[in-house]
Amino acid sequence: MAKAAQRPSETSSASGEDSGPASTARAIPDDIASLRYEQARDELVRIVARLEAGQLPLEESLTLWERGEALAAHCQSWLDQAEQRLAGGAGAEDEAGAADGADQDDDGDAKDAEDEG
Repeated sequence: MAKAAQRPSETSSASGEDSGPASTARAIPDDIASLRYEQARDELVRIVARLEAGQLPLEESLTLWERGEALAAHCQSWLDQAEQRLAGGAGAEDEAGAADGADQDDDGDAKDAEDEG
């Protein structure tokens, strides 16, 4: 069975504290924390469009603004985690490439035992 992807809001340190970017600001509401990146981004786009239209009462605008900030923080935590995963994978590939290169001479050809002696 395939392992389910872990959402950024579910990542935690050994002490049980949330170590994601969202923990540095306000807590992300559970209904937002359960959204996938695409869902959060799409809702954020709709909120921005409503705010830019400027036809909302002040209180509703403030409520939407706050939700938009929480959605943006959630999206950023997804992007930060994706960047960390890519950086971690790139580091492992670089190390493997360096190890493979040890068996090649300057031209990229395989070294012979005679070349080393």
